[in-house]
Amino acid sequence: MTTTSEARPDLHVRPFRPELQSDVLDLIVGIQRDEFDIDITAEQQPDLHDIPAFYQVRDGNFWVALADGRLVGTIALLDIGNHQGALRKMFVRRDSRGSKSGPAQRLLDILLDWAGSRSMREIFLGTTAKFLAAHRFYEKNAFSEIAKSGLPPAFPAMSVDTKFYRRRLERSATPIRERAAR
Repeated sequence: MTTTSEARPDLHVRPFRPELQSDVLDLIVGIQRDEFDIDITAEQQPDLHDIPAFYQVRDGNFWVALADGRLVGTIALLDIGNHQGALRKMFVRRDSRGSKSGPAQRLLDILLDWAGSRSMREIFLGTTAKFLAAHRFYEKNAFSEIAKSGLPPAFPAMSVDTKFYRRRLERSATPIRERAAR
């Protein structure tokens, strides 16, 4: 994996801890509703109300990016079995997006390293047509668009998902750059 050379030195990525619960909800729902006018509420996303039980089980995890102690991004890997994972809840604050601050790339790199170290072979994701910059980001990071019919049966598509991607992983003998312990 490559890391963003311009990453901020004060940017830290770590696994989710319950004390960040309300910040995570505020960040994700705020971006969905306020920036992209997606009609979804926190209540319609039960996974966000018990992140440890939903994401931090089996080979899954949920990471947060903090800059100067402030939550600026999230990403989750849901273990869906069969050496496959679902990338979910990738959100970065508007003022922290882009190559200058690098949280999106750092979050994705850690997720991919984690998945590879746990013998996952494929990562799938669903997104909305409105997230155009996200589409470019995923494609730049070797995700290929697939039809919904190409998703594994265990993939948890959300009602707002209209565009789907897959990335095949090769087993790597390289150690995780930043081991994100549970």
